[in-house]
Amino acid sequence: METSFDELIKAKTLLGLRDKATLKEIKHNYKALMRKWHPDKHPNNTKQATQMSAEINKAYETVMHYIENYNYAFDEETLKKNTQTPQEWWNERFM
Repeated sequence: METSFDELIKAKTLLGLRDKATLKEIKHNYKALMRKWHPDKHPNNTKQATQMSAEINKAYETVMHYIENYNYAFDEETLKKNTQTPQEWWNERFM
């Protein structure tokens, strides 16, 4: 499953996430929305509640897939290896 940037933004918006949301915030927002839109809480409009629940689940899966497959390592060794000095950066672009 390849996630497009637009899908990720749509999922983030639906879940009400800020740009630097923590995993705890993501799970909290997901659970709160699922409680709000659970079909049992909307007996007069189960069709819309079921649709919203499905969209919330899809958004959560999209965000979690992105997190699990993020291609950037944050360990110190990788950062040192991939970081350029200002001189190296300049030479690479203009020399």
